[in-house]
Amino acid sequence: MKNSKNVISLHYEINGEDFSLAGEASSNVKKILKQLGVSPETIRKVSIAMYEGEINMVIHAYGGIADVDISPEQVKIVLQDEGPGIPDITLAMKEGYSTAPDTIRELGFGAGMGLPNMKKYTDHMDITSEIGKGTKVEMIVKIT
Repeated sequence: MKNSKNVISLHYEINGEDFSLAGEASSNVKKILKQLGVSPETIRKVSIAMYEGEINMVIHAYGGIADVDISPEQVKIVLQDEGPGIPDITLAMKEGYSTAPDTIRELGFGAGMGLPNMKKYTDHMDITSEIGKGTKVEMIVKIT
């Protein structure tokens, strides 16, 4: 964690091998936001959006990285992976659409709400993806 000019920058490696570790980064960010006195509503939005992103990286991309910048105005989350990419982002954004295998669904994941929830709980979200190279998701939650 580094802190410069009122911005706290955090970096996390998301392990794609172990579902039990999924959510550790979002949980850590949640604790830091609480310590900073950020409103519960903002913490809730950041936690949901980031957790959904972490789970997606574990399910679809075998992990990745999460970079979080916390400033007095906003929380910026950048998730990046080197997974298979998203062939049709518009389709992937539809509630209930999922490419998760049955083994993942049996664990209670892969209901097709990850990307829709990420968009719902952020003030801005941008997805770029290239087949065979990976996906980058940038999200901003304004601090209220």
